[in-house]
Amino acid sequence: MARLVAERSDAIAPLAEVFREHGYEGASLALIGKATGLGKGSLYHFFPNGKEEMVQAVLAEIGQWFEDAIYAPLQDGIDADGSIEAMLDAVVDYFRSGRRVCLVGALAVSNTRDRFADAIRGYFASWVDALQSALIRQGRDRDLARILSEEAVLSIQGAIVLSRALDDPAVFQRAIDQLRGRLVAQ
Repeated sequence: MARLVAERSDAIAPLAEVFREHGYEGASLALIGKATGLGKGSLYHFFPNGKEEMVQAVLAEIGQWFEDAIYAPLQDGIDADGSIEAMLDAVVDYFRSGRRVCLVGALAVSNTRDRFADAIRGYFASWVDALQSALIRQGRDRDLARILSEEAVLSIQGAIVLSRALDDPAVFQRAIDQLRGRLVAQ
């Protein structure tokens, strides 16, 4: 059963799931309407520029969640190890132990990448930069911290893909456990 959508912000979560499940091209207005409970007129009232504006709104929401839950704590947290631990825990929850598609990652490898290039680039660059900041506060060399932060984001994204491909959330959890061992000071 679709949720009641009274304002634009109410549509963001169901829109995100439609785009995760069907991709940009596969997300028809019929699927979007069914998920949001909105007719075509209401959809265009909330999103006058159609699907592209819908995805931009979803990406903005994802970006804000990651800013609040991941990037800011990594950049500003006094306890770098605690911030990294919190990031890994939040990633497990957010991606549902590898069962949830990373919409930003999916868009990055799709043929619609260029439409959303700034948001995609910002998401990944902000994550790498924030993690690098925490690793430097741990006492790691700047260059090594950069390499480790890129490898960590790469590992998380790859683990999502492999976990979903194999339908095995244990793959994702092993990747997180390995990252925890490499990133958190012992």
